[in-house]
Amino acid sequence: MSKGIISKEEDYSQWYNDLVIKADLAEYSPVRGCMIIKPYGYSIWEKMQSVLDGMFKETGHSNAYFPLFIPKSFFSKEASHVEGFAKECAVVTHYRLKNDGNGNIIVDEDAKLEEELIIRPTSETIIWNTYKGWIQSYRDLPLLINQWANVVRWEMRTRLFLRTSEFLWQEGHTAHATADEAIAETEQMLGVYADFAENWLALPVVRGRKTPNERFAGALDTYCIEALMQDGKALQAGTSHFLGQNFAKAFDVKFTNKENKLDYVWATSWGVSTRLIGALIMSHSDDAGLVLPPKLAPIQVVVVPIYKHEEELENIATYVKGLTKELKAKGITVKFDNRDTHRPGAKFAEYELKGVPLRVAIGSRDMQNGTVELARRDTKTKETVNQGGLAAVIEQLLEDIQVNIYAKALSFRQENTKEVDSYEDFRRMLDEEPGFLSAHWDGTAETEQLIKDETKATIRCIPLDNKLEEGKCIRTGKPSTQRVLFARAY
Repeated sequence: MSKGIISKEEDYSQWYNDLVIKADLAEYSPVRGCMIIKPYGYSIWEKMQSVLDGMFKETGHSNAYFPLFIPKSFFSKEASHVEGFAKECAVVTHYRLKNDGNGNIIVDEDAKLEEELIIRPTSETIIWNTYKGWIQSYRDLPLLINQWANVVRWEMRTRLFLRTSEFLWQEGHTAHATADEAIAETEQMLGVYADFAENWLALPVVRGRKTPNERFAGALDTYCIEALMQDGKALQAGTSHFLGQNFAKAFDVKFTNKENKLDYVWATSWGVSTRLIGALIMSHSDDAGLVLPPKLAPIQVVVVPIYKHEEELENIATYVKGLTKELKAKGITVKFDNRDTHRPGAKFAEYELKGVPLRVAIGSRDMQNGTVELARRDTKTKETVNQGGLAAVIEQLLEDIQVNIYAKALSFRQENTKEVDSYEDFRRMLDEEPGFLSAHWDGTAETEQLIKDETKATIRCIPLDNKLEEGKCIRTGKPSTQRVLFARAY
């Protein structure tokens, strides 16, 4: 166990918090419920941004930026949307401060805004108000826009990366001429998120639909990807919403179709956030620290020299310079840690804690023998290999590590996804064998809420690849046509 990190078996929640702070990812802010993302944590987010941004652009989307402040009146135009976010909104009421004459800074009562401004919890309202001026004809469609931004949702119970009052995310907002096109967009973006989660985060996800109770406020349908963390709790890793014509009608966004008739456009929205960093930590890491998939690791390879004399270091450094050039040519990020203020053992522990996928150790004897020692973070195994062709060996090892981390997470999810047919077993397993529980449900919102109230478990999704089968609801015994995935969740 790394110094200062409690075992995840002993206290998973504390283990997570310790790891975020000790690995230098983030720290608590002076503002309650907010976090400071430190350079190492932010570099992971930058990698995520870069990959996702490329995927969005490959699917025809462009980036734009919309204001942080939204007039309060905009929220009253779409009733279910405002109801869904009303309790989380931060409101700006004044625009000036003043000195009270006693050295105190106070709000100037005379500087009250005519209309209060909401700090965006999400941008549907201001974006659809804008789209009204951008869309007149079917020739203006589809309109495919993404925004990288921060949002504020006033949370009372917060946890670094997973749930904070302010967080970073991207939000896509698209407009289409037909319902079918909008639905196809919603499904396409769910596929983009699932691809990113599985092939970059090494995080296996279940693609599914949310129940009406769990849908995004103002959506006709919400698609999601759900992942299982190592404590058996679920994490919603991304959502994609079919908004129908709700926002177009609320903001009067019409277009002239090919038949020269006026119609309301069809809408989608979709987003992922810095919560993905939390998913990355909780799904792969161990008591020694982070375990990062190579594709998202800020440092993929760290080289640690072991030497007694400056001449030995110079000899090692000359070799490492050539190796680094070869690795960078392959797109691999390398750090040569030649600090003389830290002993090799301290460096090993530091990079283990930070989840660097591969460590290369080179000493004076290695230079004589033409070898290096390679240590994998995922398996904690070491091997001595020849220096000749090392760049190719490292490239292959990083690919193997990426695959292995995913396979381990997938195996964990498979072992912890179980079918259950009685409510007694359902409740027992939530406490004793947490994970995804596949169970029958009678399809009513009342039963869904009852189960949530009694067990704190929610329907995470109705899997898209669900097979239909006759059964009885675990809670009411009423007929059911398919199983759904339940779990306690973050």
